[in-house]
Amino acid sequence: MTAQREIKSTLAGLDVQAMGPTGRPLTNFPEPPPLTGHGPARIISLCNQKGGVGKTTTTINLGAAFAEYGRRVLAIDFDPQGALSAGLGVPTHDVPTIYDLLLGTIKNPAEAIVHTSVPGLDVIPANIDLSAAEVHLVNEVARETILARVLRKVSDQYDVILIDCQPSLGLLTVNALTAAHGVLIPLECEFFALRGVALLVETIEKVQDRLNPAIKLDGILATMFDARTLHSREVLERVVENFGDDVLETVIGRTVKFPDASVAGAPITTFAPEHSAAHSYRQVARELIARGAVA
Repeated sequence: MTAQREIKSTLAGLDVQAMGPTGRPLTNFPEPPPLTGHGPARIISLCNQKGGVGKTTTTINLGAAFAEYGRRVLAIDFDPQGALSAGLGVPTHDVPTIYDLLLGTIKNPAEAIVHTSVPGLDVIPANIDLSAAEVHLVNEVARETILARVLRKVSDQYDVILIDCQPSLGLLTVNALTAAHGVLIPLECEFFALRGVALLVETIEKVQDRLNPAIKLDGILATMFDARTLHSREVLERVVENFGDDVLETVIGRTVKFPDASVAGAPITTFAPEHSAAHSYRQVARELIARGAVA
């Protein structure tokens, strides 16, 4: 409740427009001013143990939107499927990956960082090798903090680090939560997606209690919203009823442009810069900056 009061206080005084899909007035979040310096990064994990809810799509396009606003962004592909890397047109075979950094076969994260086609947006790729990481790390001392130690070495070079988590609540996701300052939960506007959010919030609270007291919920982002269907509208209404101001005002609609952009290996902000989905992710970036989740 304290976090929700802080959000209300932060958003007070912004230009408010008509009612939005969440049933709350839409705020016209201003374009953020340029930064005078860079770093240290705020680390945000994008988590949901259900697959197909828009985590990777959000990591790619939110990262690109932050970069458009002059933020230096590092995206971490933390899913063995490597969808984030593919969606940014980054090769994943025969190159250093996040797996090598976790196991310590390479010590310097700079060796694994790849510049993308979007200025200001870098990525550390992943491939199927990452699926073996939990087995290899299970006997490591302080195994939950390995990713945090890796990211500490590059944090000063970026303004925001986005971690695209795999759809599970295993050791890799716990590493991502332990390393993070905040969590963004992409949530598909579908009933079965809603059921798992309470379990994820419980996991975040356990990590906060035992491993990372500083972590907080930055927001819940409704994705794949279709205003034409009663089901989408009812699910979104339930989410707002349960989580209040933790739910972002901005909602991501369902569109075929996202898979088209993924095939092209580019974020939608460059693939179709004037499309409504591109504008939506820019709005998400502005909203998170206005909330204080990113400088």
